[in-house]
Amino acid sequence: MEKRVERKRIGMVEDPDTAAPKRLMSLDALRGFDMFWIVGGGAVISALSSAGDNALLNWLRTQLTHVDWDGFRFYDLIFPLFIFISGVSTVFSLSKARETGGTRAAAKRVLWRTLFLFLLGVIYSGGISRGWDDIRWMGVLQRIALAYGAAGLLYLFLSSRALVGVWIGILLGYWALMAWVPIRDIALDAEPMQQRLEAEAEANTDAMTLYQGTTGRIRGVYDPGRNVANHLDFKFLPGKKWDVYWDPEGLLSTIPAVATALLGIFAAGILRHEDWSPHTRMGLMALFGFGCLVLGSIWDFKFPVIKKVWTSSYVLVAGGYSLLFLSAFYYVVDIRRLRRWCMPFVWIGTNALTVYLAANILNPSGGFRAIGARLVGGPVKDMFGAHGNAVVALGGLMVMFWLARFLYKRSIFIRI
Repeated sequence: MEKRVERKRIGMVEDPDTAAPKRLMSLDALRGFDMFWIVGGGAVISALSSAGDNALLNWLRTQLTHVDWDGFRFYDLIFPLFIFISGVSTVFSLSKARETGGTRAAAKRVLWRTLFLFLLGVIYSGGISRGWDDIRWMGVLQRIALAYGAAGLLYLFLSSRALVGVWIGILLGYWALMAWVPIRDIALDAEPMQQRLEAEAEANTDAMTLYQGTTGRIRGVYDPGRNVANHLDFKFLPGKKWDVYWDPEGLLSTIPAVATALLGIFAAGILRHEDWSPHTRMGLMALFGFGCLVLGSIWDFKFPVIKKVWTSSYVLVAGGYSLLFLSAFYYVVDIRRLRRWCMPFVWIGTNALTVYLAANILNPSGGFRAIGARLVGGPVKDMFGAHGNAVVALGGLMVMFWLARFLYKRSIFIRI
């Protein structure tokens, strides 16, 4: 009986015409939609596109890859959308925790979850398997942990007006640092640095020697490896860096990621406002999202939209799309209550991090797609000719959906 009741609570809302929602199925569905593209959806589109020359599939395949540096595609939304959603969820979970145990207990919960998720991220990124010097201290899960932790504590101890001030301060302060702090005129990008090191091999030099020997100074530059955030990583971030000399989830660029989580907190404030009708909440989120998109696009001319250093304009553009997606999902799922179509996403969304981790733990070399190859690879794959890779990708996707549904139907919700 308890399991049946718990399942009903997933997506539970009050009467949408009289009260603010207590739990949003649309939020679980959007979280699952976001995770879907990471753990299998992108692989299916890529395989289908490779099987033939289809303009729509080719466009989708392009959208499911990151831009090389500046610019924005759909796949550049996946990561900030997840952080945005974590900000929305933070308000719902911490409000309840504060009501039952007080602010101190809620803050303690935030700190413990931040530490646990950060350490989980370190382990997920390889842990100490390659030695102490090759630990990747900053990664995707680590950034999620730090953004959640900082935004959660700010939410607990600051007023709404103060939170808006902090958000604006982060965006402007990060831009000021990136634009005005002088750095050495050297590009710490892997390929050009490797060429320079090979050219000076006889001098037995290294990257740090080249860096310290550079006397020229520049500022307001946002090229790969030639900006304040990347140089800060090179000097102060220990362990393994994803891009050899700096990390896209580095030290300084984690600060604007907190602003992304705060956008989610603002969205939750709209959703929880009891004096507004559901249609008003939806409209305000859409208007807020459109405003962020416009501001981010304008700022792009001075401070380019760059995911790998999480520029302030990127926060606004990604946040704008996140708000628009949440507004659309809220309207369809929680206002119109059209829910059957999104249940597979809800299965994933209620255990999103579990599904994400399972893809690596079950098969580190290829995630669910590699498991799909064991089920429908070989002769089955060969039967479908050019579409064989798509069949394998779909097989992996079905395994992922089966796992998510298995957990959901048995009310197993692993909250990290």
